[in-house]
Amino acid sequence: MGTAFLAAYIALEWISFIHEYKGLPVTPWNPGLGVVFALMLYAGAHYGVVLFIGVLIAEIAVLRTNLPWPFIIGVATIIATGYGAVAFVVRRKLDVGLDHLRDVLLLLAAGAAGALLVALFLSLLLIADEKLNLADVFVASGPLLVGDAIGIAVMTPLVLRFIFHIPHLTLQTLRAFAPEVALYVAVVLLFLWFIGLTESENGFKLFYLFFLPVVVAAIRYGLDGACLGLALTQLGLVALLHLHGYDANVFTEFQILMLVLTATGLTVGVTVDERRQADRAVREVEALLRGKEAEAAQAERFNLVSSMASALAHEINQPITAARALGRAAQHLLHNESGSHARVDDNLTTMIAQIDYAAGVVKRMREFLRRGEPHISTINIRALLDDAMILVGTEGRDIPIRIEVDASPGLPSLHADRVQLQQVVLNLVQNSIDAIGTAGRSDGRIRVTATLAENPRRVEIAVCDNGAGIAPALAERLFEPLTTSKRDGLGLGLSICATIVQSHHGRLWLQSGAPGATEFRFWLPLQQATHS
Repeated sequence: MGTAFLAAYIALEWISFIHEYKGLPVTPWNPGLGVVFALMLYAGAHYGVVLFIGVLIAEIAVLRTNLPWPFIIGVATIIATGYGAVAFVVRRKLDVGLDHLRDVLLLLAAGAAGALLVALFLSLLLIADEKLNLADVFVASGPLLVGDAIGIAVMTPLVLRFIFHIPHLTLQTLRAFAPEVALYVAVVLLFLWFIGLTESENGFKLFYLFFLPVVVAAIRYGLDGACLGLALTQLGLVALLHLHGYDANVFTEFQILMLVLTATGLTVGVTVDERRQADRAVREVEALLRGKEAEAAQAERFNLVSSMASALAHEINQPITAARALGRAAQHLLHNESGSHARVDDNLTTMIAQIDYAAGVVKRMREFLRRGEPHISTINIRALLDDAMILVGTEGRDIPIRIEVDASPGLPSLHADRVQLQQVVLNLVQNSIDAIGTAGRSDGRIRVTATLAENPRRVEIAVCDNGAGIAPALAERLFEPLTTSKRDGLGLGLSICATIVQSHHGRLWLQSGAPGATEFRFWLPLQQATHS
């Protein structure tokens, strides 16, 4: 790894070396430093040795300096030690994946701090060695400082993001992005052409054209788009400035503008990434919550069935007993030579009806207990309530309870999940049965009504009972999870009912908690229900 980065550093030094001042390179663009600094952040500050060797080789092979060896070694030591120290400090707090705005800002600050530190010590070395006087130092240090800062700002994020994306890059992915990259390059070349036709002062004004493609790339593809867009823009700008022979001062002024553009592009890109990560996290939490709600609803359905077990057993046992008696009677008539075939046929017909009734109860129970995705269908309200009452049953209980259903057959149909709405009705009715049992009444009465309301047009369903009522303190938090007055209750029933009704864009509430006149109501809109 170190060898590859060393080769990249030397190659980039050779490409970017344009200006010099009294034997010192002063081109304000140092991409090789940004590449090696990325290596030090990713793999460790000890890779500063790559930077040290790279500076030595570049001074000799690329810059062909005439400076003495002690001075060259001193320059390499300052650069490698300075940026190595910054990398060592920053790595402890930096997420090198650059997934957050904090990390990008920390990287930019580290680059600026490293550039200032190295520029300061190089200036002191130059003055101490009398290679440059104080005035010369001010001339040379400005471009060096800007070059290091822009090199890190542009190249370091690009290299780090590339390292993290290498395992996911495929030829198909590259082909998919090729047209947009080509379009981006064309736009940058067009803007560079405009700048090349103008004087440098007007060129500074036209430079702000580059904000448009960089920001668009950042918005579309987040930090990755910003990094690639900035790198392409920087390379094109450097090529243009070199082609027109601008001196180091003009070059530096353009690079300062580029530094502002880089900070803007990276900030927009990472902010877009953070927003997308937050959206993904919210969707994952919502999916998990929906799964937990489904599990809770399933558990509450089983709890309901457990509470209704004796009634359901009686509801099924009664038609089975009747069918058995009818079958025995038909058998007796067949064995008796004087038996009437018409009576046998009547018995068998009635027996089949009783068996079908029992099978229907079992089928409804199985549908009620199923767990799966919401199934929206057209629902006849009266049929919905009647089916729910079959599952409840009233016979075979310790106390007599009369259940009345009042729903006009002419009510419009609903578009909703039948099983979920059954669960709401069953839970409210079962709560009424428990309340009547708690009150110890011998004249228990439950009334289930469905009416049509307007503004907005909706169906309103009410469950009233003459049970023990609901205490005011409990009524205030009745629909909160784990709120129950039952010894064996889960405390989820009304909370789940409220969630189901809300998912159908309706509302569930306690109309009255008075003893002997307790009433729950919920309404549902007469439109296609959606679940989200």
